[in-house]
Amino acid sequence: MHHTYVIVSNLHIFDMDGTLLAGSTANLEVARQLGTLPELHALEARFAAGTLDTRGFSAAIHALWRTLTPAHVAAAYTAGPWLNGIADVTADIRRRGERSAVITMSPDFFAHHLLDLGFDEVAASRFPPPPFTAPLDPAGVLTPADKVRITDDLRTRYGLTHAQCVAYGDSMSDAPLFRHLTNTVAVNADHHLADIAAADYRGDDLTHAYHLGRALLDNPPAPHHTDPQRPRRPTRR
Repeated sequence: MHHTYVIVSNLHIFDMDGTLLAGSTANLEVARQLGTLPELHALEARFAAGTLDTRGFSAAIHALWRTLTPAHVAAAYTAGPWLNGIADVTADIRRRGERSAVITMSPDFFAHHLLDLGFDEVAASRFPPPPFTAPLDPAGVLTPADKVRITDDLRTRYGLTHAQCVAYGDSMSDAPLFRHLTNTVAVNADHHLADIAAADYRGDDLTHAYHLGRALLDNPPAPHHTDPQRPRRPTRR
């Protein structure tokens, strides 16, 4: 028996909400389709205040969206304000013998549509298929720490070092991963994440953020813990 071994040279890890999906989230886009924006905003306020955690939030939207159908999800995905150039980036990554992954805490029934754009892996919070007739398993809901765990699982599977990975994100839910890796690109991020990123991109085209990531792979920044006086990170607007 002959085994085929695929040699992967680099791994690119993308957040979805606020990163690939500019200025919005999967939940906001679904809520627009279902007419439940006020209820979602109320849940988001509780989440921001710390009275609702990731799993509690997911349980609440599972209960709120009992009428959700695959058609609603497809319409929400299609209407989303996606960055330009996503399919170009995934095609270039694959052409180079590299891999791309999306890791998001948002529901898998929405995030898995991104496989159509050429991502090799999509990891998201596991929900029962809509319309919801099965209960939500809290253990399937991802947290920021899971982004680190899933990245390391992929890295191990492909036999890669930390220096062969690049993360792209926008918010503090990406901070654990940005602290774990050296090659990090903030995409339309607030200053909390931009301040710990190796590079900072602001704009509407993923190819530009990706070029910053490629530059980091070619010229890795010093690890965070050894260089408190890091040089100014590259920025592209």
